[in-house]
Amino acid sequence: MTKKNFLLFTGELQGALREPSTICYKCNRYHLGSCLDTMSSCSLKYQQSCATENIYILTRRGRSMYFYSKLSCMANCEDINILGSERKKEIICCKRSNYCNLPEGV
Repeated sequence: MTKKNFLLFTGELQGALREPSTICYKCNRYHLGSCLDTMSSCSLKYQQSCATENIYILTRRGRSMYFYSKLSCMANCEDINILGSERKKEIICCKRSNYCNLPEGV
C-alpha cells in the first residue's frame, strides 16, 4: 500500500468512526409550545451546540416577562444571561441528545 492510499484509507476510517451528529430544533420565534414561523432542524458542526435563546421583556417594576424563544445550532455557545435596559436574554446550550434545545417551562 502506498503512502497516498494509506492516507486516503485513514481519512475514510476516521469518517466512518465519527459519532453521528446531534440534531437540534431550529425556529426563529418559538412561543408556548409552537413555532410561530417554520420549525426545522440543524445538525451540529464542529464546536457547535444546540441553543435556546429565551427572550424576556422587562416590566417597569423590574420583573422579567417571557416573550419568546429562538432555537438554533450555535457556534461557541455558552450558558449566559444578558441584561439590557428593556430586555433580558438567557442562552442555554446543550449537546446531550437530539432535540435537547426545546424550552421547558415556558
